[in-house]
Amino acid sequence: MSSPRNRFPSLKGIVSLLLFLSFLGSSILLAQDQERFFDTLDLDRERVIIAIFYSHPGSWETLAKLNELIEVLALEKMAVVYVYHQKEIIDYQKAIDFVKENKIDWIKFHRISVPFDRRDLFKKSAISDEFEKIFKSSDGVIFFGGYDIPAYVYKKKTSLRAEIITPYRHFIEVSAAYHLLGGFQDKRYKGFLDSQPEFPVLGICLGCQTLNVGAGGTLIQDIWSETYEKKCIEDVFKIPKQNLHRNPFAFLYPEEKFSFYTLHPIKLERKRKFCTELGFSPEDIPLVLSGHHQAISKLGMGLRVIATSLDGKVVEAVEHDKFPNVLGIQFHPDHPLLYNPQEKFKFTPNDREEKSPISILRENPPSLEFNLKIWSWFKERLIDYHIKRQQ
Repeated sequence: MSSPRNRFPSLKGIVSLLLFLSFLGSSILLAQDQERFFDTLDLDRERVIIAIFYSHPGSWETLAKLNELIEVLALEKMAVVYVYHQKEIIDYQKAIDFVKENKIDWIKFHRISVPFDRRDLFKKSAISDEFEKIFKSSDGVIFFGGYDIPAYVYKKKTSLRAEIITPYRHFIEVSAAYHLLGGFQDKRYKGFLDSQPEFPVLGICLGCQTLNVGAGGTLIQDIWSETYEKKCIEDVFKIPKQNLHRNPFAFLYPEEKFSFYTLHPIKLERKRKFCTELGFSPEDIPLVLSGHHQAISKLGMGLRVIATSLDGKVVEAVEHDKFPNVLGIQFHPDHPLLYNPQEKFKFTPNDREEKSPISILRENPPSLEFNLKIWSWFKERLIDYHIKRQQ
């Protein structure tokens, strides 16, 4: 298959899922309960609804910033519903108040308050009914990035390098992924997607890891020390630059304000989603933005690798062998700095000048097209599923 780099429209004409979501305020009714949206939702409706786990304020800033950077295509009657558990450490009331005060009516909330802890992740419990309600009322789900999943969730000892900050967030998201996909934890259990296999699910960075752990997989808890056996930051520089997944200079010289993120190439697997559905070729080596230190180790049930680092040691993306619209990506096509020409950085002390990530993407085709195509692909899957569900 030939490279798709000349078959895609310009950046101005590309519509990312996250971008068009921010346009949709005028089409959502203000009458809905912002704290328990799915209790009041009329299931016989025309709007497309996307459930998003983890409603950190930064995610709304991301949507707004992206809307400033790239032209959006007007799509009617959609809503973004942020799902959270009341035991999470974030003060969601401030978030709800912020949305009300600023009349951001395309953002909705669904608060879960049923008793729930780490003993309930992979079995039917009071929260299972909540997950089923969200599944039946939504046209797709997104799991976003964040801190590390506690290793005891996937029955491993905890690395000294683990960054466990938001345990209840991980409890609810890993359990939601298990309820959606099923997993090795109980092979007899049928996930919700067994009844609706075309339901779209996207996991980004931590979200990719969440899908894997939910399906019974495990994680590498620190890539530098476990995969590459480096004990010191200085030793990390011996790893070829194209295989780095966050920038070691940012840790060694914080006063220099190097970018924490890095742009690195990935290798696309032949006969997998990026090549068979998104139109790319195994010969394409797109650049992606990442800043993670953990990655998939043992694959969860039903998941298969569709992209890796160039040396093949780090999983960069997964798909599901039964559910065609499930995609987990270890990188960040959602970050605003990726598309903002005003965001300029030095990545290493040897860089002569600051450069914007978007300029680097453009210099290395089909990198920009690849990152944007992920969103247009997912958007199309959402709309197709919504139409089918309404028939």
